[in-house]
Amino acid sequence: MDKKTTSRDGTSLAYGVIGQGPTVILVSGAMSTGGTMAPLAQRLADHCTAVVYDRRGRGGSGDTAPYSVGREVEDLTALIDAVGGDAALFGVSSGGALVLHAAASGLPLRRAAVYEVPYADHLADGAAREAAYKERLNAALGEGRRGEAVELFLRLTGLGEEMIQGARQSPMWAGMEAVAPSLAHDDAVMGDGLLPRDRLAAITVPVLSVAGGASPEWMRTASREIAETVPKGAYRVLEGQTHMVEPEVLGPVLTEFLAG
Repeated sequence: MDKKTTSRDGTSLAYGVIGQGPTVILVSGAMSTGGTMAPLAQRLADHCTAVVYDRRGRGGSGDTAPYSVGREVEDLTALIDAVGGDAALFGVSSGGALVLHAAASGLPLRRAAVYEVPYADHLADGAAREAAYKERLNAALGEGRRGEAVELFLRLTGLGEEMIQGARQSPMWAGMEAVAPSLAHDDAVMGDGLLPRDRLAAITVPVLSVAGGASPEWMRTASREIAETVPKGAYRVLEGQTHMVEPEVLGPVLTEFLAG
């Protein structure tokens, strides 16, 4: 992240650029920074100008209270302006939900792509699970219990208790606690955790929704329904891939769509 720009509310945003060709801004998911997207950016760089950035509240970027999803959309506007005014977006998981917010807001995008936005419509007790997580997360962060907030998120992703406790003892735990407040940002971006059909129906640019063939069925179904709800939507399945998609598998699919 060797470059800086400033969002509308004065928040400093750290970003980096690699490659040449049509510009694609990569949007990370929860507990992630721009560095998380760097391997994918490398895969795109031969055919695209790939932009990675630290979302507000993480890494080298600042944060300005109060948070709103609209301010994160303004961050993307600032980045698009900083890299020449013309871009496509790609977002993974909750970062994909932010991309869909941005596309529905009318940002000047060429097109957008998302990977496994975890809308829980087809997960048993999905709505209740999302509501319980929101309540417990807000309570933990409100009382400064960052470690508990991280644990709540890891459980939400399906990580077992033994692995969570192992993570607590690892060197990466301090970094996870440092970005824990941004979990509230992703929770806000996800809304009630269910597919925002009216918002998706308002998107006018082409959208590619991608899922892994080895991911849970409810996640693949959500990805397919995004494509079915967006007027210019398309759906792809990457066989053998999970939510932790491999850049060397995803890269060529995104290149074909985003640089086309």
